[in-house]
Amino acid sequence: MDRNSSVVMTYLIECAGDPARFAAKIASDQSTGTFVELPGETPELKARVAAKVVAIRELPSQEIPSFPQPDTGGPFRRAEADIAFPLEAIGDDLAALMTITIGGVFSIRGFSGIRVIGMRLPDAFTKHYPGPQFGIDGTRRLTNVYDRPLIGTIIKPALGLRPQESAEMVKELIESGVDFIKDDEKLCGPSYSSLPDRVNAIMPLILDHEQRTGKKVMYAFNISHIDPGVMMKNHDIVADAGGNAAVVNINSIGQGALLFLRQRSRLALHAHRNGWDILTRHPGLGMDFSVYQQFWRLLGIDQFQINGIGSKYWEPDDSFVRSFHDLTEPLSGERERPMPVVCSGQWGGQAPETYRRTGQSLDHLYLCGGGVVSHPGGPGAGVKAVQQAWDAARAGIDLETYARQHPELKQALQKFGTHGGG
Repeated sequence: MDRNSSVVMTYLIECAGDPARFAAKIASDQSTGTFVELPGETPELKARVAAKVVAIRELPSQEIPSFPQPDTGGPFRRAEADIAFPLEAIGDDLAALMTITIGGVFSIRGFSGIRVIGMRLPDAFTKHYPGPQFGIDGTRRLTNVYDRPLIGTIIKPALGLRPQESAEMVKELIESGVDFIKDDEKLCGPSYSSLPDRVNAIMPLILDHEQRTGKKVMYAFNISHIDPGVMMKNHDIVADAGGNAAVVNINSIGQGALLFLRQRSRLALHAHRNGWDILTRHPGLGMDFSVYQQFWRLLGIDQFQINGIGSKYWEPDDSFVRSFHDLTEPLSGERERPMPVVCSGQWGGQAPETYRRTGQSLDHLYLCGGGVVSHPGGPGAGVKAVQQAWDAARAGIDLETYARQHPELKQALQKFGTHGGG
């Protein structure tokens, strides 16, 4: 089978029996079927559209959690299986790709674990999707920040602040030199803080600061909505007011809604992946980020949240590092790469390790919530502390040493210590 005309999926499987036989079960079940021949089927037709196992790599037995099921028995064997699905059967539709290669796989009998760990898409498939409109280069152009990570923060608390109260915090943040501010993903337009009211309160501050200093802080308003039409109206409210970015809760709105938005968008699209952990937290189920992120990159995400070093959530540092590097890998036909967004409990204290573990990359948005707004000196001092931490990291100077001459960083070290910023 020509891999240039096929989508190749890699599955980590756990089963009680021969992994090659179980991999073949996935291939047949998800393409031509396993039970009966239908009128009109021919060997030639099946050969054209049938998925095929192209490689099996059995793995040493490992002690991982398994789901006991009456038809699996034991002992369990684990393997990686590469299965090629012909484009003739999938076409160029992401929904068809999800349905055929992932949608029904997890319901097949006999497995105690299935995880999607790889996906290779040919040019003939990816060329049909727009990809990021702005990505790393576009985000840098919009913020005029080229020689360092972008420093960003989140308006906290997520719920409860009225537009004018949010605007007061924004005013202090933009005066401090922050590059990026975003709505929290949970702020989806409640009655006390509607999107039009937030835009009307905040955008004049952004534009006035730009007029006085030449620096336009990027503010990403949360435009997410289950109705794509309403979401587009939200988009237009932001864009018409002079905004240049938007938060989209990608798992909440869905792939079709994101494509609808991207095809009409004038804003940099910042992805919050809330709900992602449902798909990946169990090591023997779900999918790797390397697969997941390809769908959203094809659909046009410009900035992608991926947690960070010492995250406040469950994800280990090694997983974050892999996700960071996944986003740096070129995707077939992609003209712009999305900007990784380092987030979740970040403050200046993680800057040195982030710099080291990402290969001294500067091409990311370093996003701190409580690590900025909970600083003892206020949000403005919080921004300065993060900037100072990154200056120290790039210069190879220990944070404690650098803090002796930088009071904002010193206060942050005293407040957060080895803990994240929340």
